[in-house]
Amino acid sequence: MAIEPPVSLWPDPDHLGTVTDLYQLTMIAGYLAAGKDGQLATFELFVRKLPENRAYLVFAGLEQAIADVLRLTFSGEQIDDLRKWPVFARQRPRFFDMLASLRFEGDIWAVPEGTVVFAGEPLLRVVAPLPQAQWLETLLLASLGYPMLVATKASRVVEAAAGRDVYDFGARRGQGPHTGFLAARAAYLAGCAGTSHVEAARRLDIPCVGTMAHSWVQSFASEAEAFHTFARIFPDFSTLLVDTYNTDHGVRTAARIEPPVQAVRIDSGDLLEDSLNARRILDEMGRTGVKILGSGDLDENAIARLVAGNAPYDAFGVGTQLITSRDAPALSLVYKLVELDGVGKYKLSASKKTYPMAKQVHRYRGNDGLFSHDLVTLADETCGGEPLMKCVVEQGKLVEPYPSLSRIRERCREQVDSLPSDLRGLEPQGKYRLEYSDELEAEAIRHGVRHA
Repeated sequence: MAIEPPVSLWPDPDHLGTVTDLYQLTMIAGYLAAGKDGQLATFELFVRKLPENRAYLVFAGLEQAIADVLRLTFSGEQIDDLRKWPVFARQRPRFFDMLASLRFEGDIWAVPEGTVVFAGEPLLRVVAPLPQAQWLETLLLASLGYPMLVATKASRVVEAAAGRDVYDFGARRGQGPHTGFLAARAAYLAGCAGTSHVEAARRLDIPCVGTMAHSWVQSFASEAEAFHTFARIFPDFSTLLVDTYNTDHGVRTAARIEPPVQAVRIDSGDLLEDSLNARRILDEMGRTGVKILGSGDLDENAIARLVAGNAPYDAFGVGTQLITSRDAPALSLVYKLVELDGVGKYKLSASKKTYPMAKQVHRYRGNDGLFSHDLVTLADETCGGEPLMKCVVEQGKLVEPYPSLSRIRERCREQVDSLPSDLRGLEPQGKYRLEYSDELEAEAIRHGVRHA
């Protein structure tokens, strides 16, 4: 039975060959001209340093990265355009012929999506002929870095919500329309209960949620008319936005509707005081089953304060802060050559030293069942612990069916639950222990690399 390809979130996933940096293509041309195109290269992808206030990251974005890699090609039009560029004017025809037939035919090892990961350990390994492996750098970094940021942010928000549902409301706030797809998937993977993004929900088969905008209320002669009309049209999905004019008055107006509406949403003002008042009003008017949804520039810290203040919110909608990961909007994700035809490769530049050779990560648990530390080893070392990196692509083909998003989501929940408590808080008190095996250290020394 044929293995179904992973889900791509590109509107048109074909011909992504030029979705890259120019120097990837100049290096490919150079490798070909220098006779290095037959060398077998190993590259590894890892994070140099965790963002501030992050003790862990959630690995995300792999399915889309793999989907794009497996169908990575150049179109004839793209190649014709490149022929005209001055930088390629002196290249022989065989370079352009190579681009026309270029496909990824190598191996990819990666930790499973939903895994909590740390700086300094390999997350993905590519083994392929040098031009193919080089070709993947820009695409992989761009495909994985952003979803990891959003998934990690979502994980923190979900932790802060302490069991209350969190919804992704970020589609309108991302840096371009495509980010809404990636953010919706990453947020759901990390524990959010759904998204407002219609097409992402449709493609990914995840819950889609939404309420109304202030413009709906403003378009009617009165707030009462706006609420009654909406509740009549959507009797089973009536969440009413109550803060257009006066929140307390809006709650009372919503509470008078028969049959009762499902929820009210508060999007501005003093979210703690207004929610307490809303709950009191709803209960006094016999609407104890009407839920309260909070939104309005929320992040994990704001939600934690509301929870600590016993704000009676049943769920939260998080937009800008989630889709932009505003407090940590970039990730020091890198992709480095570590081995070429069996010979270790490394960097010695200050603060950017790397270990040579292909590696594996082994994870250990303590007697309490929680993660205790990770050990980075040479790829073929055997030792205790759970080896995290698994072969997902072999000779350019998917090894096995990609896990469902629900399974990845379950893994993420188990992974976060397995972290020591001092790493799960909004201001982590500790640092996860990462060690390197004696054999790896010896290999580094043999190559002249010294690590503190």
